[in-house]
Amino acid sequence: MTPNSFTLLHRAVDFIVIDKAPNVHFHSQDGSAGVVAQAEQQLQQKLYPVHRLDTPTSGLILLATSSASAARLADKFKQHQIQKYYLAIAKGKPKKKQGAIIGDMAKSRRGMHKLLRSTGNPAITQFFSHSITEGLRLYLLKPLTGRTHQLRVALASIGVPILGDPLYGKHCADRCYLHAYQLEFEDLGEQYKFTSAPTVGDLFHSQAISPQLIQWQQPLNWPKIK
Repeated sequence: MTPNSFTLLHRAVDFIVIDKAPNVHFHSQDGSAGVVAQAEQQLQQKLYPVHRLDTPTSGLILLATSSASAARLADKFKQHQIQKYYLAIAKGKPKKKQGAIIGDMAKSRRGMHKLLRSTGNPAITQFFSHSITEGLRLYLLKPLTGRTHQLRVALASIGVPILGDPLYGKHCADRCYLHAYQLEFEDLGEQYKFTSAPTVGDLFHSQAISPQLIQWQQPLNWPKIK
C-alpha cells in the first residue's frame, strides 16, 4: 500500500470521511490499488463511493459503509444537498476575480474536456479569489454540479488553469494545486461539517493563506447565478 495515501478523519456507522493525498488514484488501475481499495484493506470493511476525486486532486472523500447508505448519500449529491468547497492556486490574472462560471461541457482531445458557450445542461461553479503573492491567486470554489474535471476546466476557461495541472495547466509545480477542502451536509437528522486544510504543496503553506481561510469561514454572499 502506498504510504500516506489517505488519512481517516471520521468514522460513523453509515459513512467514513478520508483525506486523499494528491496523485493517488481513486479507483484501482494499472495494477495498483486505488484509495478506496486501500481504505477497505486498512479498515477491513466494504466501502461504497458516492462521489470521486481526480487523481491529482487531494482532499475530502465521503465513502458509505453499506449499499443503503450509499444510495441515500448519492441521492443527496444528486439533489445538491451536500455542499462541497475546494481550494485552488493558479498563476496569472483571471478574466474575473469572483463570480460564476457556467457552460455545457464536452469531451475534447487526450482525455480533456472543454467548456462550451451553450448552457443547455451546464456545469456551474461559483468562486472567490484572493491574491497571495505576486502573480498567484488562491481560489475558493463551490461546484453546484459534478462534472468530470469541472473545476479544472472552469479555471482554465477564465485564463488561469490550476497550477501544476498535468492536463490543463501550463506551469509546472510540485503538485496540482486543487484540494477538496470542505464537506457540509445533513444526514438522518444530524448536521455534519468536515474541513481539512491542504498539507502537501509548498505554496499551500504560504503565510497569506491561513488568514484568508479564516476570512472565508465567515458567512459568504456567494455570487448569484444569472
